[in-house]
Amino acid sequence: MKLLILFTLTLLSIESFGQFSLSGTIKLDRETDGAIGAAIFINELKIGTTTDTSGKYLIMAVPKGSYTIRVTYISAATLIERNVKIDQDLVRNFVLKAAANALEEVVVTGTMKEVSKLDSPVPVDIITSKFIYKNPVPSIFEGLSYVNGVRPQLNCNVCSTGDIHINGLEGPYTMVLIDGMPMVSGLSTVYGLSGIPNSLIDRVEIVKGPASTLYGSEAVGGLINIITKNPSRAPLFAADVFSTSWQDYNVDLSLKVSAGKKATSLLGVNYFNYQNPIDNNKDGFTDLTLQNRVSIFNKWSFARKNNKLANIAARYYYEDRWGGQMNWNKSFRGGNQVYGESIYTSRFEILGTYQLPVAEKLTLQYSFSSHHQNSVYGHVPFLADQKIAFAQLLWDKEIGRHNLLFGSPFRFTFYNDNTPATKRENGQDTPDQTYLPGLFVQDEISLGDHKLLLGARYDYNSRHGNIFTPRLAYKIKLNQTDVVRLNIGRGFRIVNLFTEDHAALTGSRQVIVKEALKPEQSWNANLNFVKKIVTGNSFVGIDASLFYTHFTNRILPDYDTNPNQIIYDNLNGYAVSKGISLNMDFNFPFPLKIIAGGTYMENFQKENGVRFRPVLTEKITGVWAFSYEFPRAGVSVDYTGNIYGPMRLPILSNEDPRSPISQVWSLQNIQMTKKFKNGVEIYGGVKNLLNFVPPANSIARSNDPFDKNVKFDQQGQVVATADNPYRLTFDPSYVFAPNQGIRGFLGFRYTIR
Repeated sequence: MKLLILFTLTLLSIESFGQFSLSGTIKLDRETDGAIGAAIFINELKIGTTTDTSGKYLIMAVPKGSYTIRVTYISAATLIERNVKIDQDLVRNFVLKAAANALEEVVVTGTMKEVSKLDSPVPVDIITSKFIYKNPVPSIFEGLSYVNGVRPQLNCNVCSTGDIHINGLEGPYTMVLIDGMPMVSGLSTVYGLSGIPNSLIDRVEIVKGPASTLYGSEAVGGLINIITKNPSRAPLFAADVFSTSWQDYNVDLSLKVSAGKKATSLLGVNYFNYQNPIDNNKDGFTDLTLQNRVSIFNKWSFARKNNKLANIAARYYYEDRWGGQMNWNKSFRGGNQVYGESIYTSRFEILGTYQLPVAEKLTLQYSFSSHHQNSVYGHVPFLADQKIAFAQLLWDKEIGRHNLLFGSPFRFTFYNDNTPATKRENGQDTPDQTYLPGLFVQDEISLGDHKLLLGARYDYNSRHGNIFTPRLAYKIKLNQTDVVRLNIGRGFRIVNLFTEDHAALTGSRQVIVKEALKPEQSWNANLNFVKKIVTGNSFVGIDASLFYTHFTNRILPDYDTNPNQIIYDNLNGYAVSKGISLNMDFNFPFPLKIIAGGTYMENFQKENGVRFRPVLTEKITGVWAFSYEFPRAGVSVDYTGNIYGPMRLPILSNEDPRSPISQVWSLQNIQMTKKFKNGVEIYGGVKNLLNFVPPANSIARSNDPFDKNVKFDQQGQVVATADNPYRLTFDPSYVFAPNQGIRGFLGFRYTIR
């Protein structure tokens, strides 16, 4: 009885002082679960709290009055409600809209359907446009060097062509798409990643591991989907211009135009120019390839009845690049007096999506690309023409717990060049034409907190016959903070050596193809764990993965058997890529954000009982981005970097004086950005703070690029001479890092919303 009286008096005393509680739930828009660790703050009282694992909050002892409530969450735009009247216990629920840096972004790449990142049964890494701006680069190719497990690889010291490695696998194993269309493959794997205007990129989605069930050949090691902005939601105008102390200039422009109420167009232009030959390592060759590049991208979206999709886009890309001896000019192009590698690239693309005007959700996707290349490597010409036509019809159907996706893709590839790859024994030119029709089905089954995805794909390749690729994905949501995913799948790849391996084109080695190459096949397993940790007003996100890929029929160039040859053959054995990766996001109550990640991997081949490590595959990689803001001053500071572990390098022989293993190396950058209220941003900083450059002798016999003073015996082996004691030939393929050292940069952005 005494306790009851005491409790009643306590309630009366609280009421008499006019103190109440504020409680409720905070959720994200389009999400059913609460926002874990969201912060709610009463400005006038300077008190607040954070939500628990179910998204609920409670603030006690709030005096009677009218207040301003501020709700913040790391992946959402700040919500402010003014004049909230509290004169009794108040229950108030809040719904937050996702921001550009959301951790719950919508992704489409893993399953070809729009789902939130955490709901996707397939793990997908997301790179937003804001992340790209933390270290401004002239192409998305360079921007991906600060993504964990992804490494842009330069393949030539002279012309600076490259490809993208995922988890240590070579570039041809990575498929690159634009808006889900397989635009970049074959020839354009080498050159097509440059020139996509950064101002048009909404985000980049990365899947590590085979995705051949949905996307077909080339998606063995993973895929990169560059998703451009929706014209209806893009800024009216955006400009981004910057230059470095090396006198390279990059211009990105975008303009939105409305044509009536039902059509919106987004026009983007990228221009890059570098015409300042530099030879800091004194090897007689340009350290950075000179380039003149322009890319024009135009995308249209149309408003239709019942929100049916309709969009079409086109891009034209032209590039003139050269690298070589410092005294080279175009009068020496194709000759054997002064060495230069000169490449003219002209490329046209068109892609689109159209949802059929029927009751069922039927969508037609299509693309076409035409790529023409006129290049010379010293005195060796390489002239190539490639055309790819692609179309697929998708049927998206929900039946109870089953979310079904049916697809009927078709791809036609035309390829012709001036090499033996497209010539018969009698010398007759025979363009390569490949037809690849297929069918696939995917069933995503929802079982409460569990999701099971089953998929299968059948393709018929006009050259190699039947190809079958199954897939399984399983996701379990352990609780509000922990998610586990298991993915198992098969991949396949049809190889075209001459469009994928720059070393086959340089003319510095003889190309030997030992037999009719069979399609590569692989099995991959990936175990992914995601956890959110909320501590007070801070948040830690953990994303860890174990991966394993087993290859058969793998095709890799053999540089070791004969230093003057590149020998291609199906592996008589198997190859393995395995490892572990960890990504972490740190968000603090003060304006500091940290993104960091690391990957340890082991890549090897085993043939005839001998195990060895392929060239240019690193053991460790690490990336980081530290961002700090000074809100009142409108200033932000970004410190980004990467680190790569040792990799085996393609030396010419055991006598080669160049190191067979690269050192551990790192590229680090710092940037400061000042934002003004009128949409103007000015930024500047320093790239490659540690001034790291590869060894000055990376190009073997740079003083004799045509091997005029190299002596050979009757078996074609190099003979040691006083001028050539190590028995070397000219070789620019020993490359693992850019030759650009420390440099400053300054840029300007302007956006009209």
